[in-house]
This record gives sequence, structure tokens and C-alpha cells, in this order.
Amino acid sequence: MSINPFLNSECQLRNGWWILIFFLVLAALLVPTLIVAQQNSMDVSIGLQAVIIVVASFICQLLRRKSMSELLGEFNMRWLKELGLGGLIGSALMIVPALILWIFGWVHWEWNPAGVSTLLSTVLLFAGVAAAEELLFRGFVFQRLIAGLGQWPAQLILAAYFLLTHLNNPGMTGDVKVLASINIFIASLVFGLAFIRTQSLAMPLGLHFMANFIQGGVLGFGVSGTDQSGLLKPIFSDVPNWLTGGQFGLEASVFGLVCVVTVWILFQRWDVAKAY
Repeated sequence: MSINPFLNSECQLRNGWWILIFFLVLAALLVPTLIVAQQNSMDVSIGLQAVIIVVASFICQLLRRKSMSELLGEFNMRWLKELGLGGLIGSALMIVPALILWIFGWVHWEWNPAGVSTLLSTVLLFAGVAAAEELLFRGFVFQRLIAGLGQWPAQLILAAYFLLTHLNNPGMTGDVKVLASINIFIASLVFGLAFIRTQSLAMPLGLHFMANFIQGGVLGFGVSGTDQSGLLKPIFSDVPNWLTGGQFGLEASVFGLVCVVTVWILFQRWDVAKAY
């Protein structure tokens, strides 16, 4: 019996083709936007990127005759609770290693008045980053991969893709590159597992947003190598970057790695049915 390369046993288009369609739709929206922006010497903001990914996802769901709630989860009180819980966990991912560094005297903070004036723009920036990256890495493509290949292949493929998009970030050298790469890869697994456990993007969005906002917008560390002006300004002692993450951020610190691995283990053991 021959296998139809386009349709599955239920006479539906195979998931691999849907993933290709998604990237073609995304390119059809993104390329003209980039051309116009370049002609006008403008940058395509992360907020606009998020909107483009939302539109591409909506078009693909429309073609599949499925609702956006399949991708995002049903918007209700549970969705809001999961968003809040994700935010708390994301905050802890950065606050705990920062406290360890402070207790041992490896870093202390000064108040940064400039961080107050940029607080709103920082919130909007990290909201855009969380929305764009979670929709791209835990949205349509991730969910089609799960349906086609299973959870673990989907997790590993998207975690590798997530890491690949961060490899050229500022500061990705030496010990920092090794720790940051491991940390970013496992963080992607955590975000993916949060979706798998809840079948909603609420918790991954909360995790991603608050981890970035606390790390950069509050504590003043770099976020994946990008300098941030936070409410606080970190002052480092003369210790190796693998302890503090240096200017790259807590994502490149050994304590940040321990925390993200701990959260991944807890998610593996989490019985969602007992939580509701």
C-alpha cells in the first residue's frame, strides 16, 4: 500500500506541509515589511514582529478551519491564572540566582533613576519579545510538530531552533557561550513543557515575559547579551563570568542554569489534574 506524501490516513494535509505553509505565509508578510522599513531607514519593532506572527498564525488556522484558541488556549479564568503562575515562576528564575549572588557578595545593586523613565518602554519591549517568541517557538509550528512527530522530537527541534536564533547575540563567547547555550536550550524545553502540561500559551507567555523583565527591567542585568537599563544597576565583584553571567545576564550563570533545570524537573513531576 503506497503512502500519500500529502495526505494522512484521515485525508488531511500532513503536518509537515502545514509548517511549510506557515513559513511561506510568514515570509509573505515579513519580507515586504522589511523592505519598506529598509527603504525608510526604520527598524521592524518587536511589537510589529509579534503582530505579523499572530496574523500568519491566524491565516494558517483559518486555512485549517481551526480557531486561534487551539493555539493560545481558551481565554478564561484558568488562562489568567496560568499566566500569573507563569509570571511568578519566571520571576523566581531570576530572583533566586540574584539572591545567591548577593548573599555571597558577588554582586550588589545601586538605584538607577534612568530605569524609571524607561520602565514603560521596557515592559512593552519584553511583552513584545514574549509574544513574538512564544508564538513562533511554541505556537503553530511547535503544535504541528507535536501532532506529527510527538512531544520529545518537537521539543528538541524547537529548542535547537530557539538556541540557533540566540547564538549570534552579543557576548556569546568563551565560558559565557557554553553556559548560555545550555541555559537557553533548557529554558526552551521548560517553555515547551509548560505548554504541553497546560495546552495553553498562557504559562509560557508569563514565564518568558517575567523572566526577561525581572532580569533586565528590574535587576538591570543584560538579557541574552543585550544591555538593559533596569530600576537597579548591578555592580559586579571581581569574579568569573560563569558565576554571575556578567553582562550577558543570569542566563549565562551557573546558578541560573541550576534554577532552570530545577523548574524543568518540577514541571516534569507536575500533575496538572490535581492543580485544578
